[in-house]
Amino acid sequence: MGQTRVIVGLGSCGIAAGAGKVYEKIRAVKDAENLDFRLSKTSCVGMCYREPLVEITDESGEYLYGEINEEKAVELLNSHIVNKNPVSEYIVCTDLYDTPDRRYLEGQVKIALRNCGMIDPGNIGEYESRNGYKALKKIVSENIHPEKIIREVLDSGLRGRGGGGFPTGLKWKFTYNNKSPEKYVICNADEGDPGAFMDRSLLEGDPHSVLEGMIIAACAVGATAGIIYCRAEYPLALKRLDTALAQAREKGYLGRDILDKKGFSFDISVKEGAGAFVCGEETALIASVEGDRGMPRRRPPFPAASGLWKKPTNINNVETYANIPWIIQHGGAAYSRYGTEKSKGTKVFALAGKIKHGGLVEVPMGITIKDIVFKLGGGIPGDKNFKAVQLGGPSGGCIPAYLSDTIVDYDSLSATGAIMGSGGMVVMDESTCMVDIAKFFLDFTGKESCGKCTFCRIGTRRMLEILVRITEGTGQEGDISKLEELAHQIQDSSLCGLGQTAPNPVLTTIRYFRDEYEAHIKDGKCPAKVCRKLLTYEISEQNCTGCTVCARNCPVDAISGERKKVHVIDQDICIRCGICFTKCKFEAISVS
Repeated sequence: MGQTRVIVGLGSCGIAAGAGKVYEKIRAVKDAENLDFRLSKTSCVGMCYREPLVEITDESGEYLYGEINEEKAVELLNSHIVNKNPVSEYIVCTDLYDTPDRRYLEGQVKIALRNCGMIDPGNIGEYESRNGYKALKKIVSENIHPEKIIREVLDSGLRGRGGGGFPTGLKWKFTYNNKSPEKYVICNADEGDPGAFMDRSLLEGDPHSVLEGMIIAACAVGATAGIIYCRAEYPLALKRLDTALAQAREKGYLGRDILDKKGFSFDISVKEGAGAFVCGEETALIASVEGDRGMPRRRPPFPAASGLWKKPTNINNVETYANIPWIIQHGGAAYSRYGTEKSKGTKVFALAGKIKHGGLVEVPMGITIKDIVFKLGGGIPGDKNFKAVQLGGPSGGCIPAYLSDTIVDYDSLSATGAIMGSGGMVVMDESTCMVDIAKFFLDFTGKESCGKCTFCRIGTRRMLEILVRITEGTGQEGDISKLEELAHQIQDSSLCGLGQTAPNPVLTTIRYFRDEYEAHIKDGKCPAKVCRKLLTYEISEQNCTGCTVCARNCPVDAISGERKKVHVIDQDICIRCGICFTKCKFEAISVS
């Protein structure tokens, strides 16, 4: 197996958990004690819930250790490297025996994420060692015609992974058919959904796969310039992109006469976005690249006919491009073997919220929501009841637990009122208030509206006002009907996908959790005990010991009573902060 390797995961999730300090500690010990191993970096392997991750590979096998801090790192070096004794206590995955975390990885099919956590993203040689740029070399060496490239992508059945789900090959074909001498290829990396981090992880962990996909797209559609539109809030992704671009140019994969093919010239630049969610919509993105305010434009004409600078432009997102090299190398038919009839291949999901195994997973289309949440995600922390999952971000919808056998494909999810979206999956348990969730997402989309369409700009504000009233106990009869009426008007009257889908969280929560809305309005109660103004805190005469802890911690002096005697909460003063409930050690305070 060669020299022993120690690999530290340095994606954003790992760094946030302390992986940078772990890496530096390992390097310091290695130098101080002159230990014989190769120290390497990688990015996120998807197991964000176990970060920081350290992998040790030696003659006995591969060992992935989780939740490693500086102290544990020193222990690993002394035990595993020096004494050849793996530390079983910290192992999350090994090829020697089964573990729940190993099943988490083996339960996936990784195509887009095939290199993430497996290579040093800053080393083009490691990407090449795993078949990187072989698809591009195949196209150039075999002089494959653009129409044949497009046919391969069409045969794969790949649909855009950014949310729209439009057939990728068809979009390429439209751009190719426009015989302009000037064309563009754009990568949409403006990932803004709350709880979504698929594109960020791909750019941090395997930037060259995205670049290779864009270069192949340029060859297919006839583009000479490419742009990656990436959120400025992704500094690590941007840094690794810059490194990858410089390496690709040095190797001849970008620039003039790529791989010595005369006339095939293409280069890529990076445009940093300012964090406007609406710029995830392709025409708003184009406006931003051109230096204008990011606002959508009426379609047609579509970008394939008139896009950036009114030239034919192909736009796909990060995950879509990352699939392309694999498809070209293995063939469209190989990709289409995964998935369902109308939804081919695999999909990357970001698991977040009330779930044990938060992180990234890549699964074949056709898997059920239940299998993602429980088999891969490990279920709900504290063994609480699974209540719902929000799919598609703020533009998506909430799917209740009783529909968790729904398969993950475009048509099945649309039938529930949700959408595939870019792949954010926020899991909710019994402690989640669905009215509050609808309010959260509508507040987000309302603030992110560019303001161009009246119904989107004002309608989302009016809907939010109604939701705020409901969660504060001043909801009125007819509010639910008003929400539904406004939602349909916003959907029908908005120019772009932001407004057209903004009401989805409200409509799906009303559809599946109408009883919670009615409890807020008719009973003045929040069943999940989340909405503060609808809560009542009371002290039990039987359990109160008169310890005075609740009174001493009450910020508004709403609790009175003598020591060792039953205390009382003045409901007119109480602000429902819950501090008394959390401080009481005798379960004397109830909330209803």
